[in-house]
Order: sequence, then structure tokens, then C-alpha cells
Amino acid sequence: MREKNQVVLPLDLGICIPEGDFVFKVAEICESLDYTELFNTYLRNWRKVNPITMFELMVFGYVEHKFSSYAIKKACSTDIRFMWLLNGEPTPSVATIKRFQSEKLSEAIEGLFYQFVNKLYEMGEVKYKNLFVDGTKIEAYANKYTFVWKSAVEKNLAKLEKKISALLSVLSERYGFSESISLQECYEQLCLQAQWINLVFASGKGKHKTQLQRDIEVLKEYIDKKTEYYSHLGKFGNRNSFSKTDTDATFMHMKEDYMRNGQLKPGYNIQIGVESEYIVGVGSFSNRTDVNTLIPFLNRIRKHTNRKFENIIADAGYESSENYLYLEENGQNCFIKPQNYEISKKRSYRANPYTVENMEYNATKDEYTCPNGRKLKFRRESTKTTENGYTVSTKYYSNDKCGRCPHRDKCHKSKNGYRTIQVNNVILEHRPKTLEALTSEEGTLLRMNRSIQVEGVFGVLKEDYGFRRFLTRGKKNIETQFFLLAFALNIEKLCNRTKKGRIGLDLFALNAS
Repeated sequence: MREKNQVVLPLDLGICIPEGDFVFKVAEICESLDYTELFNTYLRNWRKVNPITMFELMVFGYVEHKFSSYAIKKACSTDIRFMWLLNGEPTPSVATIKRFQSEKLSEAIEGLFYQFVNKLYEMGEVKYKNLFVDGTKIEAYANKYTFVWKSAVEKNLAKLEKKISALLSVLSERYGFSESISLQECYEQLCLQAQWINLVFASGKGKHKTQLQRDIEVLKEYIDKKTEYYSHLGKFGNRNSFSKTDTDATFMHMKEDYMRNGQLKPGYNIQIGVESEYIVGVGSFSNRTDVNTLIPFLNRIRKHTNRKFENIIADAGYESSENYLYLEENGQNCFIKPQNYEISKKRSYRANPYTVENMEYNATKDEYTCPNGRKLKFRRESTKTTENGYTVSTKYYSNDKCGRCPHRDKCHKSKNGYRTIQVNNVILEHRPKTLEALTSEEGTLLRMNRSIQVEGVFGVLKEDYGFRRFLTRGKKNIETQFFLLAFALNIEKLCNRTKKGRIGLDLFALNAS
């Protein structure tokens, strides 16, 4: 075996890196950012690796699809591009990388990401005009069988309260306590009695336990169980489930259902906003549906960019009266596909006289007329206030009785003998306007671009990057990981668009699909 001449190693490692490699763009972008927020997370100067260098290593690691701390640490020892980024600094340990990501970077990553977005705006790549919104569910780093259901906890807590009430009644009579004594007070009183008589607690097989010891142990068991249930209820929030391994994760249906049995898995609903193929907004939610995520998501983007997008383009999963009202109040054009968009294109639907949209409506009398000429009159109106502070009203209309109406089987299947319809006036008012906007030349172009750009980003992340499951736990940590993913993808997209001469082009032409 011939000897290796180590003297030929160049002093500048950058000479050995091919021109145009992504690592140069990573260094260029990262070194142009303001790291004040990141430096504020350190009580004193860092001990080993400069935080800016650490951030560059993390971003480039994600560009190279190295998502774990072990993979990044190994690359720092074997990949010349990572060595070039280190610039002579010591190779960080796995613990250092993990600690930097979870304790330091999590406090500053969102600000760094939106700094990059604003730089893309200065380059003319992002124009804050067309925001394509969509969401996907990504599996959490949690065990699939550690579920806790809100309904089960509430049911078991109610059963436990009955057991506690019955037990306190027995113990009050046995030890002469007040009938109003609480569970904790009863437990403390019995423990004091055990101390006064110097009770030695028996344990083990064949050991006889006194009645006092058995009562104390039952009370302790009930106290612990009650504390556990209330702890669970405090973690649910607006959710119906969470995972014991990652309490921020919610059990959801995933598209990757390997058993094909509709199994629920712990995960997060990740929302992204895309413009010009770049991710310009990221948010994680515990909602299983997308409809209630749009307003907080848009507010979050606006908070960090101080700008609002002119056009909001989303699929039918985002249609709701509060989303219509929000976009109208903020002067943003709505291109949200109505939930009945696909079926409304069918001739049979347009010709169906039994749908609410096709029924004759008398605004003066506030009543609908069914195909048989019967009047469905206004009965009542219900209102509710949403989480975002919007008041949503629903009107109910019904007739007296359908009787032997020949249209009954086609009109409704109600067992009450008459038909009741629910009408949301906000949706009925905005749907025709939105439909007109979607079918216009601009709307057709935007709808086509939504399917290419935002759904294309998810395709790249899941198929090309192979990212289908988070590697960290907790909402804050998984957001840090996804912001790094978005940062890496944007750098890669910028390089590719520069090579292909697509700088400044924000939309694909209609024939691109």
C-alpha cells in the first residue's frame, strides 16, 4: 500500500469544493443576517463553536438532508464542505448540536427565517402578492400507542368522583370525621393517626394490613389518580387527544397509513405559505382540519414581515364564514375554493331543485319555496363566537309538514316529517363572488399555480428530502426543525432558479401544467 502525502492538503479548503456548490450560498446568506436575537440567548460568550458557524452547519446539514445531530457531527469530521464552514473551529459534539438547536436556536430561528424572506423580497423574488396556503400532517416523534383521549378522562374522572364520595362517607362514619371533609384533609388526618400510634406499614405477600393502612393506601391511590386526570385535562386545551410521549402532539389521520385501517397517529398539522416557489410562512397547529388555522397563520406572517399579501389562494378546506370576513376586513382578495366547487360544476347539481342554492328565496318574507310550492319559513337563528373573535350566525328554516308530498324522498330524509334547512348568509353571500374570481383568467392561473407551488413544496420535502417524521418533541422544537427545513429549501430553490434563469418569475404559465 502506497503512502499518503498529507502535506498536499491545501490551506484553503474552499479550493477543493466545486464552484457553485450550495455551501457557498449558505455561507453568503447566513453571514448577511442579524444574529442579535441569537446572541441574547447566551449569558456569556460561547465556549466552543461560534453560534453563527453552528447555524450555518445546521442549515447546510438540512440542505444535504442530514436532519439528526449525529449525521451533522459525522459530516463535520468527514465532509470537506462542513470543514470549510467550521473554518478551523473545533468539531461540535452531538450534545452541543442538540443543545444549540433546542435551547438557543429555538428562540431565534423564526426571526432569522423571516430575515431571509425579506432579503428575497429585496432581490425581487418575493413580492408579497400571491400567497398559496396549504397544510400537511407530519408524524410526531412519539409512540403510536401512548394516546390519551379527553372523553375517556372525563368519563373516568366522573366515576372516580363517585367512588371518592362513597369512600369519604364510609370513612367519616368510621373515624368520626365531618361529612364535608375533603379527600386531601381525610388523607392527612389518617396519616396523623398512623403517626400517633406508631403504625408500621406492612408490605409483601402474607403480611396482614390494618384497616387504617388499607384506608390510607386507598386514599393515596385516589389522590394520585385524581391529580393525574386533572393534569391530563390541563394539557388538552381545545384538543380531544394527546400523546404521553409528546404532549403537544395530537392523534390524527395520516395519509401514510401502512395498515390501511384508518389508524390514528400522533402528529402536527403543518401550515405553509408559498410565493414564487419559496416558503414565506410556517406554522404548526394541533387542529385536525385546516379551516381554523388560516387566520392565526396569516396574523403570524404579518407580525414578522409587517406586510400582508394581496391575494390568498387556498383549497376548499379553508372555506368558512370567519375566513371570508377576515379577508374582507383586511382588504385581501379571496381565492378560496368553495366546498361545493367540484360538485357544482356538474349539470345534475345545477339542475337539482332541492338544493338550497336552487330554491326560490323571498327576501321580503324571509322564506324559501320548495319545488312543491311549500314555504319554508324562518324559525330561529343561532349565533356563536369563534376562537378568533368572529360572530357566526346560522338561520334555520322549515315548513309545517311535508305530508304526502311526492317530492319527499328526493327532497330530504328527515324522520321529523318536515324539512329543515340551515343557512349561513355570509357563505351564501361570498361564494358567488369567490366562484367568479376563481373562474376568471387570473383565478384559473392562481389555482393552477397553487397545485404546482405549495403542493410541490410538500412533495419535495417528503419525497426528495425524505422528511416524513419529526426527530424532536414539543411544539417549539418541531417548529425549529421545520423552519430549518424551510430555510434550507429556500436556499436550494434560490440557487436552482438562478442557474435556470428564472429569477423574478413568480408564476408558471397556464401551459406549464
